[in-house]
This record gives sequence, C-alpha cells and structure tokens, in this order.
Amino acid sequence: MAQKGVQLDRETFSCSICQDVLKNPVTTSCDHNYCMRCIRAHWNKEEDEKRMYSCPQCRQMFTPRPVLLKNTMLAALVEQLKKTGLQAAPADHCYAGAEDVACDFCTGRKLKALKSCRFCLVSYCEQHLQPHYEVAAFKKHKLVEPSRKLQHKGHDTVSAAAERTERQTELERSRLNIQQRIQDREKDLKELQQEVEDICSSADEAVEHGEETFTELIRLMERRSSELKRQVRSQQEAEVSRVKELQEELEQEIRELKRRDAELEELSHTEDHSQFVHSYRSLPALREDTHSSSINIRPLRHFEDVTAAVSELREKLQDALRDHWTNISLTVTQVDVLLPQPEPTTRAGFLRYAQQITLDPNTAHRNLLLSEENRKVTLVNQQQSYSDHPDRFTDWSQVLSRESLTGRCYWEVEIRGRWGFGVAVTYKSIRRDGRTKDSGLGLNDKSWSLYCDTNSYQFYHNSVQTPVSGPWSSRVGVYLDHRAGVLSFYSVSETMTLLHRVQTSFTQPLHAGVQIYYPGSCAEFMNLRQSEVVSGTLG
Repeated sequence: MAQKGVQLDRETFSCSICQDVLKNPVTTSCDHNYCMRCIRAHWNKEEDEKRMYSCPQCRQMFTPRPVLLKNTMLAALVEQLKKTGLQAAPADHCYAGAEDVACDFCTGRKLKALKSCRFCLVSYCEQHLQPHYEVAAFKKHKLVEPSRKLQHKGHDTVSAAAERTERQTELERSRLNIQQRIQDREKDLKELQQEVEDICSSADEAVEHGEETFTELIRLMERRSSELKRQVRSQQEAEVSRVKELQEELEQEIRELKRRDAELEELSHTEDHSQFVHSYRSLPALREDTHSSSINIRPLRHFEDVTAAVSELREKLQDALRDHWTNISLTVTQVDVLLPQPEPTTRAGFLRYAQQITLDPNTAHRNLLLSEENRKVTLVNQQQSYSDHPDRFTDWSQVLSRESLTGRCYWEVEIRGRWGFGVAVTYKSIRRDGRTKDSGLGLNDKSWSLYCDTNSYQFYHNSVQTPVSGPWSSRVGVYLDHRAGVLSFYSVSETMTLLHRVQTSFTQPLHAGVQIYYPGSCAEFMNLRQSEVVSGTLG
C-alpha cells in the first residue's frame, strides 16, 4: 500500500513530456504542469505562421504564446519530495512493456495504458485519461480495458491503404493546383519583367526626345537672339550714321557762320564810309538756313517696340511652358500591376488622393467670373473682358480645370445659389464653339456629368440620362481612377454616400469641369488639405 501511495505522488509531480520529476515547474492556464524547459521546447517545435500553441495533455489552444512563470509552490513540493529519497524514476512496472498496451499520448518512454477509448481509437494512461472524466464532450465516449486492437462497433472502417489512396488523390490535385499557380505566377513575373523593360525603354525614349526637343528650342532661341542682336545693331549703326552726318553738317554751318561773323566784325571797324559800303555789298549771300531753329530729338521708339515685343514673347512662352508642362508632368502615370487599388471607403481615405483644382481662364465662357485664385466660378450677366482663345466655350456657360487628370484623384465641389449645376470631367478635345451636343458637358462621348438640380440628381454621358438617387448635399465629391476606368460621384456631408459610379476605359487625360445654368449661382473647387480629414464612412 505504501509503495502504491508513493507511486501516485511520484506521477503527480512528474512532467508528462520528459516523464521525470518536474524541474523548474510551470503551470499552464489549463492547470497542467511541465518543466519550463520541456514546454518551451515543445512550443518551439510547434510554432508556425499561425502563432497558435497547444497543451500536450488536453490540447487546449493558446494564442498568443503564453508567458509562463515558475510555480513556486509546486517547486517547493517537488523539493520536499526529493528530500524523502523518492527522486528516482517511476517504478519499471509503471512503464509499458512488450506485452503491455502503451499510452498513445505519452512522449519519450511510454506509461501503461489504463483505458482505451472506442470513440477516439486511442489508449490513455491514468494522467492522460483525466480529460475523459472532466470534459463534458468526452463523457459520452466508450472507455474499455486497454486493447491493442480496438474494435469499431457500429462504425464503418476503412483500411489504411484505401485511406492513403483517397488522400493521395487529394494530394495530387493539390500539387496540380500548386503547379498551375506556379506557372501563372511565373507568367506574371515574365510580364512584370517585360513591363519593367517597356517602362525603361519608354522613359529613355521620352528623355532622349525631350532633350533633343529642348536642345532644338534652345538653339532656335539662340538663333533668334543672334538675329535680334544683328538687326538692332544694324539699325543702331544706320541711325548713328545718320545722326553723325547731321552733326557734321551742323558743325560745317557753324564754322561758316563764325567766319562770316568775324568778317562782319572786321568790316564794322572800317572808317572809310565808301569802302565800308563797297565791301559790304561785295560780301556773298549767306546760304539759306535748311534747319529749323532747334533740333527736335525723336525718341527711337522702334527699339522700345522691340523690347516690348520680346517681353510679350517671353510671357507667351512662359504661359505655354506652364500650361503644357502641367500636361507633360501628369501624363507620366503610375504603373498599376496585378492588384488594382480598391476604392477608398472613408473620406480620410479619399483625401489621400486629394487633387488641387484651378480653373483655366482661357476656357471660361465670357459670362463666368473667376475668383478665389481661380478656384471659384460665378455666372454673371455682364461679360468679362477675356481675350480671344481657341479653348474658350462660346455658348455653354462652362469652364475646365487647368490641370489634366490621370492616375487616382479626388476633389470636391461646393455649389451655392439657385440650383442647376453640372459637375463633370471631359477630354480636352471636346468642342468649344456652338451650342451643340459636341460642346455640352455630358452630351457627347467625350464628357461625363452629374447634373445637380433642386434636391435631385441625373447623370449624363453621350446625351443618355440616368436617374440618380441619394441624399442631397451642396458638396459633391468626385473620385477618379483613370487607369482602372473608375469615375465615382459622392454626396458629401457628415458622411459620404455614393451617388453614381462609372466603369469605362479612358483613352485620354481628363479635365475637371463645371457648368452653371442660373446667374448668381457659383461653384467652388475646395482646397482640400490632409489636415482637413473628417472621419466618416460611406453610406
């Protein structure tokens, strides 16, 4: 009896992993005890990408990996057990021999099985059998005396060979699937490599062409500069020569006048009256004065005209470079490969793609007044003094953005006044003159427009009207993913609600636009900054 009691105590203080007395014991949250070194080694082997860990006895899962501390009370009991001289390993009769049924759960040297479970088809020692007594789900299992050949009464059995055949088939299917995915990814990889080569080649060609073009422009400017210099210097030489010739004439005349004045002075001192009269009459007549009493210097206005013309040319070149440089810069698009970017779901997400929109005065109808640094447009009765320009809308009260839009962009338009607005995007090639469908935003295949009327919306493209439902708001948000062909309009208030989405294929850069129908109404493209982020999900 004493021996049996000692053995029970001995098993209580043993580690189920190493089957030895606990060393530096720790206890899991499921109340099972292990050597700290043993359980750490077990979890290190078990660790995978899922970061889930199990108890070797009851199989309870833990995530994240538990932080285990030394169980000081259990350690003290183990030390007390060692002092009784019972620190030797369990008696040999506790271990499974050749004729015994071994515990299937024990690691290392296995203990004898106390029971076998017909449901689990597993044999357990006393310690590993405890969950069948404690866990409600296990209490219905059929426990029998330890048996090496567990019978499956009431169950269909499958041989290991048949099971292997079925699993082998699944394995082959999995391998075929994996191999197909490998081929697909290798194909994608080749396409990506080709894309890289195409990007580099295209960039090299663009840079080379740009350098040649700008070199030609520089040479042209240098030639024009030299020609201007030659013309001005030639004119300068001619004018200076003419002036010097006039100077010489005047100097000669002055010398003659001084000589005559000296002769007259000398004659005035003659005392003989007859000689005075005779000498005076014999003097030659003065040449007729061909010059006015004073020289009026005429400013050389033609040189000032040259300066003004050069200044005007400089301003036109600067305007052209600024306008076209914006297009050049925005034409360099990003490369979206394999995984397209999803449309944002919050206003904060949209603001990541915020695009500053400024309106182009050269496109504005003459009854549209621009203000707020060309971000606000108002329809007025008085025509503005805009210069003639081929980009100007002559009949529709419309205006376009200076910026051309590619990639992913987001902007917001605040509309105020009497309702009747078209918030739109369009190709630059849209017609500008005449009140026809070819020039109206949304009435042709070059433009897309959300018409905002009193508490209602309609969408127009190529003169096709689509009713749009959604909450009314004075602010409309527009999201463009040019490469993906996505154009979305949102009602913006405390939350954002999708009004209409277009899925198409854009073939040219786009320009933002707005159309106003009633005088006094205005639309403003908001200056969106990252600091203006307002939380809110899409409805």
